[in-house]
Amino acid sequence: MDTKANLLIRKGRVIDPASGRDDVADLLVEEGRLVRVGASLDAPGAEIMEAEGLWVIPGLVDSCVHLSLPGEGPWTGDVASECRAAAGGGITHMAVQPDCGPVDSTAVVRLIREQAGQANFARALPVAALTQGLAGEHLAEMQTLAQAGCIAVGQAGASVASSLTLKRCLEYAATFDLLVLFRPEDASLTAGGCAHDGAVAARLGLPGIPAVAESVALSRDLLLVEATGVRAHFQQISSRHSLTLIREAKRRGLPVTADVSIHHLLLDESALEGFDSRCHVLPPLRTVEDRQALLDAVADGTLDAICSKHQPLGSFSKAAPFPSTRPGISGLDTLLPLVLKLVQDGALPLHRALDAVTSAPARCLGIPAGQLETGRMANLAVVAPDEQRVMNERWLSRGRNSPWLDAVLPGSVRRTLCNGEVSWLAE
Repeated sequence: MDTKANLLIRKGRVIDPASGRDDVADLLVEEGRLVRVGASLDAPGAEIMEAEGLWVIPGLVDSCVHLSLPGEGPWTGDVASECRAAAGGGITHMAVQPDCGPVDSTAVVRLIREQAGQANFARALPVAALTQGLAGEHLAEMQTLAQAGCIAVGQAGASVASSLTLKRCLEYAATFDLLVLFRPEDASLTAGGCAHDGAVAARLGLPGIPAVAESVALSRDLLLVEATGVRAHFQQISSRHSLTLIREAKRRGLPVTADVSIHHLLLDESALEGFDSRCHVLPPLRTVEDRQALLDAVADGTLDAICSKHQPLGSFSKAAPFPSTRPGISGLDTLLPLVLKLVQDGALPLHRALDAVTSAPARCLGIPAGQLETGRMANLAVVAPDEQRVMNERWLSRGRNSPWLDAVLPGSVRRTLCNGEVSWLAE
């Protein structure tokens, strides 16, 4: 049976950062394709959705999501369950990090794609491992994995200690024009740490991770990017000094983009007071000054995108003394509401904020998504922007490890269309 939507969305505020469009209009979807956007459209036989007072935006693109395969490991969220959470949050595309499996064989790539396809909620786009088993020692079959459907290669935060090995990996990736995802982190400076190496960690007696752990690794990575010419996307930038390095790399014309996690835009090291393990993340939450610098960098485009850095964990993962808990926040349910909160608080302008979770991450990843383009399969979300929602009342991820689980946040997704099909419909 053909499940592609025939739908007329009437009188919604259509906001498409990619084209600059922002007006009240109708959208017509026929057999799953967005065919027209305009005033007073007519579509006999199509389902009608009255959207007055609602926003119609492109489906969100999340550049960093950690998932696990069924029975795999300590995380509770698998591909199917978290794709549903994505759809409920207006997300239509998400880059699945290579620690799912790990993604170093075509069988794992096929499994991720099959499970996402069967669930039919959101597009799960696998990122291949840069090295075999993410061990940082031997090159993975990157080109074969790309041919199997991976959109990029990376290490998901696992280090490649040898600069020579990393250089060979990047040379290989550049040969096939593969995008490489980096999460810069010097393992020797990070080892044993669980919080930003600052005043709060010192007062709480927590082992620190200095900001230079990120910028040392970023400096090396940028030099190797320049030497090899590989396309690079840097993930979860967290410190002011790193922003200086990214700005300089872009100014010199290196093929570099970058993102930041949404929680680094809202929280700083003070969130750890009281040993709140829900705020145990990597890279760690840094200073107030770092957080403001990250916001400024999103606003001026130094940081291209905002991601959820979704990491769904079981309750046992956070029930231990702070240093022994697993780092990570479940972020798919809250990505859009927290972005809207930043807009509501005046921290980011609306169009730039929406661009950072739609068209910008799509450009970074090199995928055709994140915009309302006629002729393509419809990937969009209809959102009630002013509706305040207690997150816990409709939490879809299996991971409930979030400091915002009981928060009241703006923005409720009424409907999501992914690849032309209704993937989420609020009750």
